[in-house]
Amino acid sequence: MSERTLTFGRYRLEPQGGLMSGGRTVHLTPKALALLSFMAERPGEVVTKDQLFGAVWPEVNVGDAALVTCIQELRRALKDDARRPRYIETLHRRGYRFVGKTAVAPPTVAVESGEPALVLPNRPSIAVLPFSNMSEDSDQEHFADGISEDLITGLSRIHWLFVIARNSTFVYKNRAVDVKQVARELGVRYVLEGSVRRAGKRIRISAQLIDATTGGHHWAERYDRELGDIFAVQDEITSNVVAAIEPRLMAAEGLRALSRSPDDLGAWECVARAQTHVWRLNREDNRAATDALSRAVESYPDYARARSLLGFCLVFAAHNGWIDRDQGLVAGRHHIVRAIVLDDCDPWGQIALGYLSMMERRAEESIAAFRRAVDLNPSSAAAHCYLSHGLAFAGHDREAIAHGEDAIRLSPLDPELALFLGGIAVAHYTAGRYAEAVRCSYELLRLRPGFQGAQRLRCASLAQVGRIDEARSFLATVRREQPDISLDWIRASVPYQTPELMERFLEGMRKAGLGET
Repeated sequence: MSERTLTFGRYRLEPQGGLMSGGRTVHLTPKALALLSFMAERPGEVVTKDQLFGAVWPEVNVGDAALVTCIQELRRALKDDARRPRYIETLHRRGYRFVGKTAVAPPTVAVESGEPALVLPNRPSIAVLPFSNMSEDSDQEHFADGISEDLITGLSRIHWLFVIARNSTFVYKNRAVDVKQVARELGVRYVLEGSVRRAGKRIRISAQLIDATTGGHHWAERYDRELGDIFAVQDEITSNVVAAIEPRLMAAEGLRALSRSPDDLGAWECVARAQTHVWRLNREDNRAATDALSRAVESYPDYARARSLLGFCLVFAAHNGWIDRDQGLVAGRHHIVRAIVLDDCDPWGQIALGYLSMMERRAEESIAAFRRAVDLNPSSAAAHCYLSHGLAFAGHDREAIAHGEDAIRLSPLDPELALFLGGIAVAHYTAGRYAEAVRCSYELLRLRPGFQGAQRLRCASLAQVGRIDEARSFLATVRREQPDISLDWIRASVPYQTPELMERFLEGMRKAGLGET
């Protein structure tokens, strides 16, 4: 083995730890590991068979079959393709060459305790430090502890997030700490810290999310509340913090993945990268997300999050008319069902299942799946958003608006804010409040002008309030984006759940000038 720690792609080759991918050990036989180490120490060099035999089997006489077997093992472990190699290239009659770009890294990072740093897990990781009690009142110590503990519980409901347990973080209570050192000791990328201060009957809670690898702040917020029911205040603050952190962590992970080659991304990073396209709500970005997630599923077929998000994207594309409806639903169902089998407690799997059921006009099943997503993570703005959509398309306007407003309240600066407004806009339309539907759809399209579902809703809403010329002018814009749109297409593809609701929408589109075929 090399005496140095080498990194290439998403892999880390350590003298004692072997081959790592994120926090996961990649199992290799000793000979394959020795072969990889020998080649990785000589990137770009042609290494002959004799050199490899001498390095890996110095006192044993073996044939080519042993070498070929090790090379094949390495390619499987590294997910490398002999025809388009990213790491190991075969040179006919000459030998092999390591073509990955390597860098030298320290094998471990020493911390004050003398213990080696923990390796980061292969998904985003966070530690919630005990919130500091900045009040003179020692009774607030219990409130600060309760906030920290509830945040750990709330963040643990985000399935893609690795959260350090309470017992490991509370050792830092009442200690001055260096965030980077804490992150090394606990093996996390992100740290959430904060404080509690009471003055009379008011309480102030401050919190900040830090990327411990760079020292950068991704989010900070301050909450001022009247101290009435202490548990109600604690629940409200916890929900707001968890909901605010989730999209920011996702965005940070997506940007980190975008800076790397797609060939060097792990399962989680593929999903994070795709997510940066998903919430842009247009045809091109949906196709980019679908392509990226298809590659992720091919490489990691048992990763539930990639399956559920791919299924969701296919169903969403069918809803918007970007792909054939039947093909989108069939392909989406395949991935969604598999995702639920792999993990039926992932909120995103339930969201995807709810969306599929909504498109198939199985209203009760759709709403039940969306409700389960909310139950699994009550602080998920996305779960409340899609429950709002399911209720709105079924005609339950008041509850739909309530959940849409919950989503906005939980994450007011969310990249998916346009979708939060979407459920509210549909709810107003189904209830006959067309002026409100015009207002909401206008705001939605200001945020995401390429969202064709919102374009159709705005067209129908304008017509229903009597602004026929504007509606017909806007229909021309809709037709440029979707030339095959017709009343027949809407009947087949737009998920209003009852004949009465469907007819109300068709009425608006007829007034705007849309024909049957």
